[in-house]
Amino acid sequence: MTATPVAITSKRHNVDVDRSMRSSGITLSPGMNICQTDLPLDWYQEEFKPYVEEYLALPDRKPETVLPWMDRYLVPALAHFGDRIMLLAHYYMGGEIVKLVERYGGRIADSYELAKQARNNPDKKVFVESAVHFMAETIALLKHDDQEVWITNPKSGCTMEALAKEDMVGPFFDELVARYGERLMVVCYMNTSGRLKALAGRTGGAVCTSSNAGVIMRWAKSQDKKILFVPDEHLGRNSGKKVGIPLDKMLLWPGGWDGANKSVATLTSGELRRLDDAELILWGSYCGVHMVFSPEQVAYWKSHGYRALVHPECRMEVVDAADGAGSTNYLWQAVLDAKPGDRLAIGTEGHFVRNARAVGAARGVEVVNLADVPANAGGSGSIGCGCATMSRNDPPHLVAILDLLRQGKAPELNRVLPGDVVDEASGARERLDAAARAEIAADARKALQRMIELTEAAR
Repeated sequence: MTATPVAITSKRHNVDVDRSMRSSGITLSPGMNICQTDLPLDWYQEEFKPYVEEYLALPDRKPETVLPWMDRYLVPALAHFGDRIMLLAHYYMGGEIVKLVERYGGRIADSYELAKQARNNPDKKVFVESAVHFMAETIALLKHDDQEVWITNPKSGCTMEALAKEDMVGPFFDELVARYGERLMVVCYMNTSGRLKALAGRTGGAVCTSSNAGVIMRWAKSQDKKILFVPDEHLGRNSGKKVGIPLDKMLLWPGGWDGANKSVATLTSGELRRLDDAELILWGSYCGVHMVFSPEQVAYWKSHGYRALVHPECRMEVVDAADGAGSTNYLWQAVLDAKPGDRLAIGTEGHFVRNARAVGAARGVEVVNLADVPANAGGSGSIGCGCATMSRNDPPHLVAILDLLRQGKAPELNRVLPGDVVDEASGARERLDAAARAEIAADARKALQRMIELTEAAR
């Protein structure tokens, strides 16, 4: 295919922009590589392979080549749906994918703002999300009955969520309910399935995100309940410490299958006393991306005149050493608020930091990845890593799902409903029957709505 001149910016200006959402500030520059390494053909669904074959046959990945190919499919698809469709993506997506979604009228946000989009936009009927599955399911939990939620790649999951599946957490939850009854409250991180969010709703608890974890934890502490925080152990510990829960009143339970196979019935008398005394029980899952950061990295960059900012999924000692900690929205805003000449070392997902570096450079702000301490200074060079599952979304996925939706041929595998569980390796979807799905949705929605009410009241 011969590349033709193409505008890099979007021609679509009829999208109503929610004031909570904003342009990423990321740019597509002529001649740049538009995407990360191509994925193997057998990683795609059968229905997507014709589009992938066309994409792989393109002579390069430059905007001048890729955008005309995308326009051929996406312009008709967007014209077909008009103002009824909304494209969504998360900050952790690669910058070029974020910008592609924006180019076609989409919106970029953190998980809290993404969750509210169907709820806040009843006029939109079709939502297509380029991120991970739990984010799309959360939108589906809060959507109106006449709205649909689709995901570009159902295999795009979350390693933290994979350590806190329903059948892992369920046995421990049942034992806690048997022991503490109504004294138990579950607080679920957004990075969980709808089935786990339902446990929070059933116990009078709430969902939280990294942007509102302090607000939700403070409220939970005020309820005088024993809190089970699922997952991430580090966000839970950092948030609990922030609202005054002593560390000796926190108890860590193993995550994954280790947690599922460990029983309260096998605890020693001393271990039982610790469990009974605990105000906050932490399910031991974590984000591998945020485990690469260390206090030593913070110290290095601060000694070189950088302000160190980290995500609260980092370990407590990293958060304590940093100059500030907060959500992706907090970190992004810090870049936008920085003054020319400011220097920021950011500890979070690698694609995010790369995007922040590009946006910062355009503003005269230097941004580095906290993990990128030079080898001659005791570091390992460039070790900041990106979310591998976010990277499973690419131009062919976006093109294929939108064109197939236009034709009325979108695979059911890509439709997201409450209670769905997806095998990230095979893409197989386990779907509940209508009655079970409605029950999960009702309980999970209670926890999500409580989060929204508490968060908005705190603003």
